[in-house]
Amino acid sequence: MDCQSLVATGVYRHHGHMDRPALADFLRRRREALKPRDVGLLDGSRRRTPGLKREEVALLVGMSTDYYSRLEQQRGPQPSEQMVAAIARGLRLTPDERDHLFRLTGHNAPRRALATKHVSPALMRVLDRLDDTPALVLSDLAETLAQNAMATALLGDETRFSGLAASAVYRWFTDPEARGRYPERDHEHQSRIQVAALRASVSASGDSEHGRAIVSELLATSEEFAAIWELHEVRNRFDDHKTLVHPEIGEIEVDCQALFTENLSQTLLVLTASPGTEAAEKLALLRVVGNQTFA
Repeated sequence: MDCQSLVATGVYRHHGHMDRPALADFLRRRREALKPRDVGLLDGSRRRTPGLKREEVALLVGMSTDYYSRLEQQRGPQPSEQMVAAIARGLRLTPDERDHLFRLTGHNAPRRALATKHVSPALMRVLDRLDDTPALVLSDLAETLAQNAMATALLGDETRFSGLAASAVYRWFTDPEARGRYPERDHEHQSRIQVAALRASVSASGDSEHGRAIVSELLATSEEFAAIWELHEVRNRFDDHKTLVHPEIGEIEVDCQALFTENLSQTLLVLTASPGTEAAEKLALLRVVGNQTFA
């Protein structure tokens, strides 16, 4: 098949051009290939079509059902790069499938690198099945890429940040509110392990402009960070046990289990409490109240 034929079939398109027919077909096929249990939903007994429903995908992506439906019907507007990334996560696409989706929507595929904000499908499959304890997926720069409802209830929505502030390390040294989730007695320890983990990450991915930008900005704005950075400490940032502070429930002692991707660029962090403990009771209460405001 020559290049002209490939263009006609939607395989090759110039940047900026959205291939609506190919996009619609790709989205539909990927949606139908997903089973409800793949994304943490119940299978049910009255499904008339294979795979997920459009409204279920829309919920996973964080867009309206009408917007998603129009994309599958070849009449939707060109989605932004941020929306394409969200669709890729919602459909649990592999990196190759994600890149293809970007090209179909008229965008350049993100550069492949050690660090990526496209959540590992393997980690997402595990996260989807965790609904009774806080769990979140983090990048090597401490950016929250995904979190379940329990993690949101405990920590707030940490996926809302952008730019340098997406990194919890950056917020720790620039935003006083970021320290509110830890008891004041643990702040010095947290400062040390966060800086040590940032150094480890930047060292492992020396071509990370984002990582170097975080370090450069913090060196210029935080004397505390600069002093700790000079210590040249390097370590994993996850303690086996930590105390977190919920604004209404108070202190909760949790155990931390970390599951890493093969290249160590992403981590699924699961927070649990020993059965029968006060912490377990507090997590159970957190599950009931979710994000409600306490009276």
